[in-house]
Amino acid sequence: MKKTVDENLIQEYIKLNKRKILIGGILLIFLFLFGLISLTIGGYKLTISEIYQGLTGKGTGSAELIIWNVRLPRILAALIAGISLSVSGAVMQSTLRNPLASPYTIGISHGAMFGAAFAIILFGIGGAESSGKIFINSPYLVTIFAFLGSLIAVSVILLLAKLKSFAPEAIVLTGVAMSSLFTAGTMIMQYFANDLQLAAMVYWTFGDLGRPNWSEVAIMSTLMVFSFGYFIYHRWDYNALESGEESARSLGVNTEKVRLLGMLVASLLVSVNVAFLGIIGFVGLICPHLVRILIGGDNRFVIPISALAGALLLLISDTVARTIISPIVLPVGILTSFMGAPVFLYLLTKRYR
Repeated sequence: MKKTVDENLIQEYIKLNKRKILIGGILLIFLFLFGLISLTIGGYKLTISEIYQGLTGKGTGSAELIIWNVRLPRILAALIAGISLSVSGAVMQSTLRNPLASPYTIGISHGAMFGAAFAIILFGIGGAESSGKIFINSPYLVTIFAFLGSLIAVSVILLLAKLKSFAPEAIVLTGVAMSSLFTAGTMIMQYFANDLQLAAMVYWTFGDLGRPNWSEVAIMSTLMVFSFGYFIYHRWDYNALESGEESARSLGVNTEKVRLLGMLVASLLVSVNVAFLGIIGFVGLICPHLVRILIGGDNRFVIPISALAGALLLLISDTVARTIISPIVLPVGILTSFMGAPVFLYLLTKRYR
């Protein structure tokens, strides 16, 4: 009788894992299809044949130029940013045991926003074309300061957590306080900025996947691959942390070290993406929630499937943003914020019903 019960449990476990793998496979197929769709549509429409010829170097000059210099970097930026934000959100929620933890809610994005605004004010690097379009004269300088601003937020949170032995809930509240502080600092600079500087600040805060070139895409992808590998390597540690502090320690997990290093790697990953792309909210908050509702809380599957879900969500959002009122291209950060708030409220009501 006991053997039969054990066999049933094993079969149920295998069946559940097959379902999770199936969901991941479906997301991967949709990701490929929407990537292909995103290559074809836009102000200059391309056929599948033109895309194939352009990718293999046999196409016309204009089609090849659009594919390699405009659409392909943008699509790759969407995939990398979606993976980075979602995986970081999943790890933060696991290590802090708080469903509200995400790159957006613990102050990383707001620290980057403050750093960028400081660079624009300090160096006066905002500009405008005769048509009225706003641009930034030294984007790499703004990127560096945005990165430093996000690192300040992370460093303060981790330092307080280390010195004061904060509980996971207190770390999230510290992030909320840092977000408020950086937002206040940014508003002060905006108040004293001239018209051009103010416009440049607002322009930078919009999450825009059309900014990075191939070298920046390479930087983001390299960091994403190494960070993803680190998270997968520690997937069992994150599972242990979710069972509670004492349980994790009884299993031999150094909870403090795993939590701090996980937060640091996730924060660095998000900082680079925010610095290059601007603020893209809610992706790191919603996707891990949605994945956990579908497959449960096993981080062996939550981390990779969250990566696929985040990449797909951001790719679809960017495709809609640049085609919905074409030829005007909306910043994808606006669209994710519009979609994110009601979807997150729906997930919360469904979870706690």
